[in-house]
Amino acid sequence: MSPYVVSTEWLAERLAAPDIAIIDASWHLPAAKRDAKAEFQAARIPGARFFDIDDISDTATTLPHMLPSAEKFASRMRRLGIGDGKKVIAYDTAGLFSAARAWWMFRVFGHDDVAVLDGGFPKWKAEGRPIDEDPPGKPQERHFSARFQSMMVRDKAEMLANLKTGKSQVADARSPGRFTGQEPEPRPGVRSGHIPGANNVHYATLLKPDGTLKSVDAIAKAFADAGIDVKQPVITSCGSGVTAAILSLGLTLIGARDHALYDGSWSEWGAAADTPVETGTAKPR
Repeated sequence: MSPYVVSTEWLAERLAAPDIAIIDASWHLPAAKRDAKAEFQAARIPGARFFDIDDISDTATTLPHMLPSAEKFASRMRRLGIGDGKKVIAYDTAGLFSAARAWWMFRVFGHDDVAVLDGGFPKWKAEGRPIDEDPPGKPQERHFSARFQSMMVRDKAEMLANLKTGKSQVADARSPGRFTGQEPEPRPGVRSGHIPGANNVHYATLLKPDGTLKSVDAIAKAFADAGIDVKQPVITSCGSGVTAAILSLGLTLIGARDHALYDGSWSEWGAAADTPVETGTAKPR
């Protein structure tokens, strides 16, 4: 499909390749009450390292897993043994959920040789492929260069400015109920609804029931059906910048050239005092 998506068969054939780095980038909403790191310690694809989305972040803010500095990202990758020249393969235990966030983060920091594992750990296990249940070893540190790509990220000030200019469409990856405001937000102190003028592209509309990605044509149709013109600029958003990355991956796969991700997403916008909120279905600009 793309250099940014690999199959379980492709990875199985290259498990021992010296230029491949595999990461388990699993993350779960607090309500799921799952410990992604503990699950990784218990079972993983052989050779995988744990990519902790909450730790590899800006811990000076109260917002969840915001992008870290380039220096911190490079330091964490060195510790994981991920260096320049490595092709990074990201997977998660949901099929495709948080792995796309790790994929996007690598690209934000200038490492473009990164892909997600289509279907993730569930597909890998279902096919009876090798699983490592021994305690993970400590990787050998390697040099990693991080170069921040600012054009791939939007902040709240830029989102407020976009309300006035209308330059970019906003694609919100949250569920329809959360988008319309009919469902409460999972985080306390966060209002229900959406950014005025946003369109709802639920991330699940890009996936098959087994957690693998739909075809390029089907992904393009999902955006079109939601009222997004992928030939025009798009900003992806969600609850906290995780599933928005699935939309960013989808836009990349279908050849959309001008798109960025709102890192603070609804955790920031819905809790702020200076941001307008709409409820109900999307209203035309």
